[in-house]
Amino acid sequence: MSPEMLDLLGQSLVETLWMVGISGLVGTLFGLPLGILLVITDRGALLQNVAFNRVLGAVANAVRSTPFIILLVAIIPFTRWVAGTSIGTTAAIVPLSIAATPFIARLVEAALREVDRGLIEALLAMGATPGQIVRKVLLPEALPGIVSALTITIVSLIGHSAMAGAVGGGGLGDLGIRYGYQRFLPEVMAAVVVVLILLVQAIQSAGDRLARRLDHR
Repeated sequence: MSPEMLDLLGQSLVETLWMVGISGLVGTLFGLPLGILLVITDRGALLQNVAFNRVLGAVANAVRSTPFIILLVAIIPFTRWVAGTSIGTTAAIVPLSIAATPFIARLVEAALREVDRGLIEALLAMGATPGQIVRKVLLPEALPGIVSALTITIVSLIGHSAMAGAVGGGGLGDLGIRYGYQRFLPEVMAAVVVVLILLVQAIQSAGDRLARRLDHR
């Protein structure tokens, strides 16, 4: 590839990392507490509230079941209101964050449900509050699973960010569409695919190593 194309590839990689990093952070800030709420408000849980739990679960399922490309288009007015535009990397962060939040919530919920119920009952018997149980038992014990959940989410966001590039979201997907497909430059498309594969492999490997290091079982 020409030096100009290499520069564009590097810039697109930075844009992809920006989109995935910010949306992953926002998704975690909202998805982690949402996952905790799904666990502690369930039937027989610390703060049982079945009606609230069902509504929360239904909303999470509705967003998760919506194909990302449809979500991307459907919330364009909201994206424009939040970001001031519906095109570019900043705009793409909005739908990516919305897609990541319930995905993280459900994975966090699954990780928290793996925690030994006996530990929770022991702390309840000693008079611990729900907040103390969440901080001292649920989150520490489920941390390896949560790290794995975040790793899976980031990998999924990389794929979503490439899809966002098809509608002007910027990043590697945009580069592949504009130059690899529309301008018939197969070497650009091949380079984009290779970079995406290497990026996913690096993130997955790092996440797996961190999860194993945190798992003391």
